Amino acid sequence: MSAARTRLAPLRLNTRFEPRVWGSTRLGSDDEPIGEGWGAYEGNTIASGPLDGRTLAEACEQFGADLLGAPAVQRFGKRFPILTKLLDTSDWLSVQVHPNDEQALLLEGDGFVGKTEAWHMLETAPGAEIILGLRSGIDMAQFTEAIRGGRTLDVIARRTATAGDTWYIPAGTVHALGPGIFLYEVQQSSDLTYRVYDWDRPASAGRELHLDQAIQCVDPSRGERTPMPDAQPGELVKLVACPYFQLDRLALVPGGSADLDTRGESFQAVTVVGGSVVIHSGAGETSIGSHETVVVPASTGSYQIESEAEVALMISSIPVN
Repeated sequence: MSAARTRLAPLRLNTRFEPRVWGSTRLGSDDEPIGEGWGAYEGNTIASGPLDGRTLAEACEQFGADLLGAPAVQRFGKRFPILTKLLDTSDWLSVQVHPNDEQALLLEGDGFVGKTEAWHMLETAPGAEIILGLRSGIDMAQFTEAIRGGRTLDVIARRTATAGDTWYIPAGTVHALGPGIFLYEVQQSSDLTYRVYDWDRPASAGRELHLDQAIQCVDPSRGERTPMPDAQPGELVKLVACPYFQLDRLALVPGGSADLDTRGESFQAVTVVGGSVVIHSGAGETSIGSHETVVVPASTGSYQIESEAEVALMISSIPVN
C-alpha cells in the first residue's frame, strides 16, 4: 500500500429500514413489519468518526480509491457499487426478474445498471420455499403465454429454502422469496425490479406488473446453489464470486477473533448477524451490534475482528482477481 494514501478508519453505517407488505418482525415490530434492512448502501449515512452524518456516496466521491479500492473505481467509477440487505419474510414476495446492465440502459436510460444478486439463507422455517428459474422444458414462448394468461405459477420452479445455502441469481433469473425466511443479500447497486406475478395483490401503491419489460429480460437460467461449506470458527469462507461482488462468511465463538486484510484492493462491507463485535485497525476502533454494518475502506489494510458473543459475519467486497 502506498504511503501517500489516506488510511481511513472503518465506517459504521445507519441501516435504512424498509416496510414491506410481506415483512416480518426481526427488523421491526408487529405494528410495523419491516421487510428489508439496507446495510451498505450509497444513500446510508455514516454513524461514526469525522464523517459522521455524511452519506456513503459523499465519502466515496471524496476519497475514491482510498475507500473503494482502485479496481472498483476503474470498473464502476466513484459510486459505491453494491447494496447489501437483510430480508425478513412473512409472505411471498412478488415473482420478479431484473435486467442486466445492457437491458437496464435500453429500458430505463442513462445512469441505470442491472441487478445480479446473491442470497445467503440465515434462518428458514420448516417448509420454506423460494422460486428460482423456470420449470424444466419451459421455453420463452411458453413462459410468455403463461404470464400473459395469468398462469405464472404453472411455469416457474419452486425450491426448498435451507438455512446455510447460498444462491447466486444472475440478472434475468425469475425468482421470489417465500414466507419464513431471514436472509442476507448482496447485489449490484440497483433496485430495478420487473414484477411478473404478485399473488393477486392490488396493483395499486406502486405494485404494478411489468410484463413487457420482464419478457425482454428473462433468461431460462435457474441460478446456482452452494451449500454451507465446512469451516472452523475464525476461518473466512468464500460463498460466491462474480464480476460484480464477492461474498464471504466468517463465524466467531464468544471471545474469538479473526485477522482480515483489504490489501488496499477493495472495501469490505461487514454485517453482523447475532451478537456484537469490535473492529480494531491502525486507523481506529469501531463497535457494531447485531444487524449493523460497517464498511472497511480499502486503505484500512489489516484489521482484526473480536467477538463478544457467538456471531456470523457476512462480508461483501469487489473481486480483484
